[in-house]
Amino acid sequence: MADGPIYYKTEEEIELIRQNCLLVCKTLAEVGTMLKPGLKSSVIDKRAEEFIRDHGALPGFKGYNDFPSTLCMSINEQVVHGIPSDREFQDGDIASIDCGVDWNGFFGDAAYTFPIGDVAEPTMELLRATKASLYLGIDNAIVGKRLGDIGFAIQNYIHKQGYTIVRELVGHGLGKNLHEAPEVPNYGRRGKGGKLQEGLVIAIEPMVNMGRKDVVTATDGWSIIAKDKKPSAHFEHTIAVRKSKADILSDHSFIEEVIRKNPNLKEVDTLEFA
Repeated sequence: MADGPIYYKTEEEIELIRQNCLLVCKTLAEVGTMLKPGLKSSVIDKRAEEFIRDHGALPGFKGYNDFPSTLCMSINEQVVHGIPSDREFQDGDIASIDCGVDWNGFFGDAAYTFPIGDVAEPTMELLRATKASLYLGIDNAIVGKRLGDIGFAIQNYIHKQGYTIVRELVGHGLGKNLHEAPEVPNYGRRGKGGKLQEGLVIAIEPMVNMGRKDVVTATDGWSIIAKDKKPSAHFEHTIAVRKSKADILSDHSFIEEVIRKNPNLKEVDTLEFA
């Protein structure tokens, strides 16, 4: 998925990627205003494309390896890469919405799992844990650490919560291409893997299953589904590696402000963790 050399970014390039990632999050916030039971995911996909193009950018996913849509829309047991359709959201669904943009020669990428309506508490616990694990991974994205430190932090926390990490899918470098080296697994061993250096831009994106880690590909050739059909959650930030603290280039606060205002959505509270 992300072969080839690692491209370290200049400060100017990081700022361009930040602008892209902010547009991604504003797009996710825009569709978040619309989410409700009874709405078709194809409707918000159309709105997302309009919103991105209205801001002078191109959808980053549409046409990428022939993917047909602007958003990856993964519902309930779908892990990632779900295709928006005429299926209507149901009360109690969770929807992982992954979005990318192509703008000024660079890409942006971020994802958030939205709880729609009266989502069961065990599923909300899965979302909270997945979101918390993302920030534990980000805490390890600093100069001198290794890729294995990011993956270990995510995996160790998730396993302690009783969930599993999807292993077939990983985070990735980001820049002039949507997927660049290095791959960023959500599992690993401390002190192992490539050393993190200033100017590395990566997307960290834990994909966590409530049940077993096994996944299968749906008949559409894209959607990745938890084999046991239990819920799966996915949260993603794009970050730049820095010396003392990772620089988060995407911004979920746009999304979370919308969630607080939309009575059809539930907030995914940030867990406290050791």
